[in-house]
Amino acid sequence: MTRQILLKSRPVGVPSVDNFSIREIELPQLASGQVRMTTHTMSVDPYMRGRMNDSPSYVAPFQVGEPIFGGGIGLITESRADGFEVGNYVMGFLPWQEELVMDAPGLRVVDETIAPLSYFLGILGMPGLTAYFGLLEIGKLNQGETVVISGAAGAVGIVAGQLAKIQGCRVVGIAGDDNKINYLRDELHFDVAINYKSTSDLEAAVTAACPSGVDVYFDNVGGAIGDAVISQINKFARIIICGQISLYNATSQPVGPRVQDILLKKSALMQGFIIGNYSERFPEGLSALAQLVSNGKLKYINTTYHGFEKLPEAFIALFEGKNLGKLIVEI
Repeated sequence: MTRQILLKSRPVGVPSVDNFSIREIELPQLASGQVRMTTHTMSVDPYMRGRMNDSPSYVAPFQVGEPIFGGGIGLITESRADGFEVGNYVMGFLPWQEELVMDAPGLRVVDETIAPLSYFLGILGMPGLTAYFGLLEIGKLNQGETVVISGAAGAVGIVAGQLAKIQGCRVVGIAGDDNKINYLRDELHFDVAINYKSTSDLEAAVTAACPSGVDVYFDNVGGAIGDAVISQINKFARIIICGQISLYNATSQPVGPRVQDILLKKSALMQGFIIGNYSERFPEGLSALAQLVSNGKLKYINTTYHGFEKLPEAFIALFEGKNLGKLIVEI
Protein backbone atom coordinates (compact mmCIF):
# COMPACT_ATOMS: atom_id res chain seq x y z
CA MET A 1 0.00 0.00 0.00
CA THR A 2 1.04 3.59 -0.58
CA ARG A 3 -0.47 7.05 -0.27
CA GLN A 4 -1.31 9.57 -2.98
CA ILE A 5 -2.64 13.13 -2.96
CA LEU A 6 -5.71 13.86 -5.08
CA LEU A 7 -7.45 16.91 -6.42
CA LYS A 8 -10.55 16.79 -4.22
CA SER A 9 -12.28 19.83 -5.73
CA ARG A 10 -11.51 22.58 -8.20
CA PRO A 11 -10.42 25.77 -6.44
CA VAL A 12 -12.18 29.09 -6.91
CA GLY A 13 -9.54 31.77 -6.49
CA VAL A 14 -6.51 30.87 -4.40
CA PRO A 15 -6.29 27.12 -3.70
CA SER A 16 -6.61 25.85 -0.13
CA VAL A 17 -5.72 22.60 1.57
CA ASP A 18 -9.43 21.71 1.37
CA ASN A 19 -9.01 21.24 -2.40
CA PHE A 20 -6.77 18.20 -1.75
CA SER A 21 -7.23 14.81 -0.13
CA ILE A 22 -5.08 11.76 0.65
CA ARG A 23 -5.98 8.13 -0.05
CA GLU A 24 -4.24 4.79 0.17
CA ILE A 25 -3.93 2.55 -2.88
CA GLU A 26 -2.41 -0.83 -3.59
CA LEU A 27 0.55 -0.84 -5.94
CA PRO A 28 0.33 -3.10 -9.02
CA GLN A 29 2.77 -5.90 -9.68
CA LEU A 30 5.87 -4.89 -11.60
CA ALA A 31 5.60 -5.69 -15.33
CA SER A 32 8.28 -5.90 -18.00
CA GLY A 33 9.59 -2.44 -18.89
CA GLN A 34 8.61 -0.96 -15.54
CA VAL A 35 10.37 0.18 -12.37
CA ARG A 36 9.27 0.46 -8.76
CA MET A 37 10.53 3.51 -6.91
CA THR A 38 10.13 5.65 -3.83
CA THR A 39 9.55 9.34 -4.40
CA HIS A 40 12.53 11.43 -3.29
CA THR A 41 11.77 15.05 -4.28
CA MET A 42 8.77 16.73 -5.92
CA SER A 43 8.55 20.06 -7.69
CA VAL A 44 5.62 22.45 -7.28
CA ASP A 45 5.18 24.99 -10.07
CA PRO A 46 2.76 27.84 -10.85
CA TYR A 47 1.54 26.27 -14.13
CA MET A 48 -0.10 23.51 -12.07
CA ARG A 49 -2.74 26.02 -10.91
CA GLY A 50 -4.11 26.24 -14.46
CA ARG A 51 -4.46 22.48 -14.60
CA MET A 52 -6.83 22.63 -11.65
CA ASN A 53 -9.39 24.47 -13.79
CA ASP A 54 -11.68 22.60 -16.15
CA SER A 55 -10.84 24.78 -19.12
CA PRO A 56 -8.85 24.41 -22.35
CA SER A 57 -5.12 25.09 -22.16
CA TYR A 58 -1.86 23.79 -23.60
CA VAL A 59 -2.07 20.78 -21.26
CA ALA A 60 -5.05 18.72 -20.08
CA PRO A 61 -6.61 19.62 -16.71
CA PHE A 62 -6.23 17.50 -13.61
CA GLN A 63 -9.30 15.37 -12.94
CA VAL A 64 -11.22 15.64 -9.69
CA GLY A 65 -10.68 12.49 -7.63
CA GLU A 66 -7.40 11.70 -9.39
CA PRO A 67 -3.81 12.37 -8.31
CA ILE A 68 -1.95 15.61 -8.93
CA PHE A 69 1.08 15.21 -11.23
CA GLY A 70 4.31 17.19 -11.38
CA GLY A 71 8.02 17.00 -11.96
CA GLY A 72 9.71 14.66 -9.54
CA ILE A 73 12.69 12.48 -8.74
CA GLY A 74 12.49 8.93 -7.44
CA LEU A 75 14.87 6.22 -6.26
CA ILE A 76 14.51 2.87 -8.03
CA THR A 77 13.98 -0.02 -5.62
CA GLU A 78 13.12 -2.72 -8.20
CA SER A 79 13.51 -2.82 -11.96
CA ARG A 80 12.37 -4.89 -14.93
CA ALA A 81 13.59 -2.32 -17.47
CA ASP A 82 16.87 -2.28 -19.35
CA GLY A 83 19.12 0.64 -18.45
CA PHE A 84 17.39 1.29 -15.14
CA GLU A 85 19.15 -0.22 -12.15
CA VAL A 86 18.21 -0.51 -8.50
CA GLY A 87 19.74 2.50 -6.75
CA ASN A 88 19.41 4.81 -9.78
CA TYR A 89 17.73 8.16 -9.29
CA VAL A 90 15.31 9.01 -12.08
CA MET A 91 13.26 12.05 -12.94
CA GLY A 92 9.97 12.33 -14.76
CA PHE A 93 6.39 13.50 -14.58
CA LEU A 94 5.20 11.75 -11.43
CA PRO A 95 1.97 11.53 -9.44
CA TRP A 96 1.96 12.92 -5.93
CA GLN A 97 2.53 9.48 -4.44
CA GLU A 98 5.00 8.06 -1.93
CA GLU A 99 5.83 4.86 -3.80
CA LEU A 100 4.97 4.06 -7.39
CA VAL A 101 5.30 1.75 -10.35
CA MET A 102 6.13 3.54 -13.61
CA ASP A 103 6.83 2.71 -17.24
CA ALA A 104 10.53 3.28 -17.81
CA PRO A 105 10.28 5.15 -21.16
CA GLY A 106 8.86 8.21 -19.38
CA LEU A 107 11.84 8.44 -17.01
CA ARG A 108 15.42 9.71 -17.27
CA VAL A 109 18.32 8.59 -15.06
CA VAL A 110 20.03 11.52 -13.33
CA ASP A 111 23.53 11.57 -11.86
CA GLU A 112 23.60 12.99 -8.33
CA THR A 113 27.40 13.30 -8.56
CA ILE A 114 27.03 16.08 -11.16
CA ALA A 115 24.78 18.34 -9.09
CA PRO A 116 22.36 18.12 -6.16
CA LEU A 117 19.26 16.16 -7.10
CA SER A 118 17.05 19.21 -6.62
CA TYR A 119 18.94 21.00 -9.41
CA PHE A 120 17.41 18.61 -11.95
CA LEU A 121 14.01 20.04 -11.03
CA GLY A 122 15.32 23.60 -11.16
CA ILE A 123 18.30 25.10 -12.88
CA LEU A 124 19.04 21.84 -14.78
CA GLY A 125 15.35 21.18 -15.41
CA MET A 126 12.26 22.99 -16.63
CA PRO A 127 12.92 26.38 -14.92
CA GLY A 128 16.49 26.63 -16.17
CA LEU A 129 15.51 25.63 -19.69
CA THR A 130 12.66 28.13 -19.62
CA ALA A 131 15.02 30.96 -18.76
CA TYR A 132 17.61 29.81 -21.29
CA PHE A 133 15.35 29.48 -24.33
CA GLY A 134 13.16 32.45 -23.44
CA LEU A 135 16.16 34.77 -23.41
CA LEU A 136 17.99 33.09 -26.29
CA GLU A 137 15.12 32.68 -28.76
CA ILE A 138 12.81 35.58 -27.92
CA GLY A 139 14.96 38.01 -25.94
CA LYS A 140 17.90 37.88 -28.38
CA LEU A 141 20.06 39.83 -25.95
CA ASN A 142 22.71 42.32 -26.99
CA GLN A 143 25.52 43.46 -24.72
CA GLY A 144 24.70 46.65 -22.85
CA GLU A 145 20.92 46.30 -23.11
CA THR A 146 18.61 46.73 -20.12
CA VAL A 147 16.72 43.58 -19.10
CA VAL A 148 13.87 43.71 -16.57
CA ILE A 149 12.65 40.51 -14.92
CA SER A 150 9.46 40.19 -12.86
CA GLY A 151 9.23 37.31 -10.40
CA ALA A 152 13.00 37.74 -10.37
CA ALA A 153 13.58 35.74 -7.18
CA GLY A 154 11.62 32.73 -8.42
CA ALA A 155 12.86 29.51 -10.01
CA VAL A 156 12.97 30.95 -13.54
CA GLY A 157 13.76 34.56 -12.66
CA ILE A 158 17.01 33.95 -10.83
CA VAL A 159 18.36 31.97 -13.80
CA ALA A 160 17.16 34.50 -16.37
CA GLY A 161 18.78 37.36 -14.48
CA GLN A 162 22.12 35.64 -14.17
CA LEU A 163 22.12 34.62 -17.85
CA ALA A 164 21.42 38.22 -18.82
CA LYS A 165 24.33 39.40 -16.64
CA ILE A 166 26.61 36.85 -18.30
CA GLN A 167 25.61 38.38 -21.65
CA GLY A 168 26.75 41.79 -20.44
CA CYS A 169 23.31 43.30 -19.87
CA ARG A 170 22.08 45.69 -17.19
CA VAL A 171 19.62 43.65 -15.13
CA VAL A 172 16.72 44.96 -13.05
CA GLY A 173 14.79 42.47 -10.93
CA ILE A 174 11.33 42.92 -9.42
CA ALA A 175 10.34 40.86 -6.37
CA GLY A 176 8.08 41.05 -3.34
CA ASP A 177 10.08 41.23 -0.10
CA ASP A 178 13.33 42.62 1.24
CA ASN A 179 14.94 39.20 1.73
CA LYS A 180 14.50 38.51 -1.99
CA ILE A 181 15.70 41.99 -2.91
CA ASN A 182 18.86 41.52 -0.85
CA TYR A 183 19.53 38.14 -2.46
CA LEU A 184 19.16 39.52 -5.99
CA ARG A 185 21.37 42.48 -5.30
CA ASP A 186 24.01 41.04 -2.95
CA GLU A 187 24.30 37.40 -4.06
CA LEU A 188 23.39 37.50 -7.76
CA HIS A 189 24.63 41.04 -8.41
CA PHE A 190 21.58 42.38 -10.21
CA ASP A 191 22.18 46.04 -10.98
CA VAL A 192 18.90 47.11 -9.36
CA ALA A 193 16.23 45.21 -7.43
CA ILE A 194 12.76 46.70 -6.79
CA ASN A 195 10.37 45.60 -4.05
CA TYR A 196 7.03 46.15 -5.73
CA LYS A 197 5.12 45.73 -2.46
CA SER A 198 6.89 48.61 -0.73
CA THR A 199 7.02 50.89 -3.79
CA SER A 200 4.18 53.41 -3.96
CA ASP A 201 4.73 54.18 -7.67
CA LEU A 202 6.11 51.17 -9.52
CA GLU A 203 6.20 52.90 -12.89
CA ALA A 204 8.35 55.68 -11.42
CA ALA A 205 10.59 53.07 -9.77
CA VAL A 206 11.09 51.27 -13.09
CA THR A 207 11.83 54.59 -14.81
CA ALA A 208 14.46 55.44 -12.21
CA ALA A 209 16.01 51.96 -12.44
CA CYS A 210 16.08 52.04 -16.25
CA PRO A 211 17.28 55.54 -17.27
CA SER A 212 17.91 54.28 -20.81
CA GLY A 213 14.55 52.50 -21.03
CA VAL A 214 13.78 48.76 -21.20
CA ASP A 215 15.08 46.64 -24.07
CA VAL A 216 13.96 43.20 -22.87
CA TYR A 217 11.23 42.34 -20.38
CA PHE A 218 11.06 38.77 -19.08
CA ASP A 219 7.52 38.62 -17.71
CA ASN A 220 6.78 35.94 -15.12
CA VAL A 221 3.99 37.83 -13.36
CA GLY A 222 1.75 39.94 -15.62
CA GLY A 223 -0.85 42.29 -14.18
CA ALA A 224 0.05 45.74 -12.88
CA ILE A 225 3.78 44.93 -12.81
CA GLY A 226 3.71 44.17 -16.53
CA ASP A 227 1.81 47.40 -17.19
CA ALA A 228 4.46 49.45 -15.36
CA VAL A 229 7.38 47.85 -17.22
CA ILE A 230 5.86 47.85 -20.70
CA SER A 231 5.19 51.59 -20.42
CA GLN A 232 8.99 52.08 -20.37
CA ILE A 233 10.04 49.92 -23.34
CA ASN A 234 12.41 51.12 -26.03
CA LYS A 235 12.08 50.86 -29.79
CA PHE A 236 12.48 47.26 -30.95
CA ALA A 237 12.04 45.94 -27.38
CA ARG A 238 11.32 42.25 -26.86
CA ILE A 239 8.73 41.18 -24.28
CA ILE A 240 8.96 37.53 -23.23
CA ILE A 241 5.68 36.20 -21.80
CA CYS A 242 6.74 33.28 -19.61
CA GLY A 243 4.13 33.31 -16.82
CA GLN A 244 1.22 35.32 -15.45
CA ILE A 245 1.13 34.22 -11.83
CA SER A 246 -0.65 37.38 -10.67
CA LEU A 247 -3.66 36.30 -12.75
CA TYR A 248 -3.80 32.54 -12.13
CA ASN A 249 -6.25 32.82 -9.24
CA ALA A 250 -8.44 35.54 -10.76
CA THR A 251 -12.16 34.77 -10.67
CA SER A 252 -13.01 37.31 -13.39
CA GLN A 253 -11.27 38.61 -16.49
CA PRO A 254 -8.97 41.46 -15.38
CA VAL A 255 -8.85 44.65 -17.43
CA GLY A 256 -5.66 46.66 -17.78
CA PRO A 257 -3.99 49.03 -20.21
CA ARG A 258 -4.20 48.03 -23.84
CA VAL A 259 -0.59 47.53 -24.93
CA GLN A 260 -1.10 47.35 -28.68
CA ASP A 261 -0.56 51.08 -29.12
CA ILE A 262 2.74 50.92 -27.22
CA LEU A 263 3.90 47.90 -29.23
CA LEU A 264 2.99 49.67 -32.46
CA LYS A 265 4.78 52.91 -31.65
CA LYS A 266 7.88 51.09 -30.39
CA SER A 267 7.98 48.42 -33.14
CA ALA A 268 8.20 46.00 -30.24
CA LEU A 269 7.75 42.23 -30.08
CA MET A 270 5.62 40.48 -27.45
CA GLN A 271 5.71 36.68 -27.58
CA GLY A 272 4.45 33.98 -25.26
CA PHE A 273 5.95 30.50 -25.10
CA ILE A 274 5.94 27.24 -23.22
CA ILE A 275 9.11 25.28 -22.70
CA GLY A 276 7.76 22.28 -24.61
CA ASN A 277 8.17 24.33 -27.79
CA TYR A 278 11.90 23.65 -27.53
CA SER A 279 11.83 20.01 -26.45
CA GLU A 280 14.04 18.86 -29.32
CA ARG A 281 16.75 21.26 -28.13
CA PHE A 282 16.71 20.31 -24.45
CA PRO A 283 20.12 18.56 -24.65
CA GLU A 284 21.66 21.78 -25.98
CA GLY A 285 20.15 23.87 -23.21
CA LEU A 286 21.02 21.41 -20.44
CA SER A 287 24.61 21.14 -21.66
CA ALA A 288 25.03 24.93 -21.64
CA LEU A 289 23.45 25.32 -18.20
CA ALA A 290 25.44 22.44 -16.70
CA GLN A 291 28.67 24.02 -17.92
CA LEU A 292 27.77 27.36 -16.34
CA VAL A 293 26.85 25.66 -13.07
CA SER A 294 30.05 23.60 -12.99
CA ASN A 295 32.30 26.63 -13.54
CA GLY A 296 30.50 28.65 -10.86
CA LYS A 297 28.92 31.23 -13.15
CA LEU A 298 25.36 30.26 -12.20
CA LYS A 299 24.12 30.09 -8.61
CA TYR A 300 20.90 28.49 -7.46
CA ILE A 301 18.80 28.33 -4.32
CA ASN A 302 15.81 26.29 -3.15
CA THR A 303 13.03 26.78 -0.66
CA THR A 304 12.46 23.29 0.75
CA TYR A 305 9.46 21.77 2.51
CA HIS A 306 9.82 18.35 4.14
CA GLY A 307 7.30 15.52 4.14
CA PHE A 308 4.73 14.06 1.75
CA GLU A 309 1.81 15.75 3.52
CA LYS A 310 3.42 19.17 2.90
CA LEU A 311 2.86 19.06 -0.87
CA PRO A 312 -0.43 21.03 -0.87
CA GLU A 313 0.94 23.58 1.61
CA ALA A 314 4.07 24.05 -0.48
CA PHE A 315 2.05 24.50 -3.66
CA ILE A 316 -0.14 27.15 -2.04
CA ALA A 317 3.00 28.93 -0.78
CA LEU A 318 3.88 29.75 -4.40
CA PHE A 319 0.94 32.13 -4.57
CA GLU A 320 1.81 33.71 -1.24
CA GLY A 321 5.30 34.60 -2.45
CA LYS A 322 7.01 32.46 0.19
CA ASN A 323 9.62 30.91 -2.06
CA LEU A 324 13.09 32.17 -2.81
CA GLY A 325 14.28 30.31 -5.88
CA LYS A 326 12.83 26.87 -6.63
CA LEU A 327 10.21 25.50 -4.29
CA ILE A 328 10.60 21.76 -3.72
CA VAL A 329 9.28 19.14 -1.33
CA GLU A 330 11.62 16.44 -0.09
CA ILE A 331 9.56 13.33 0.55
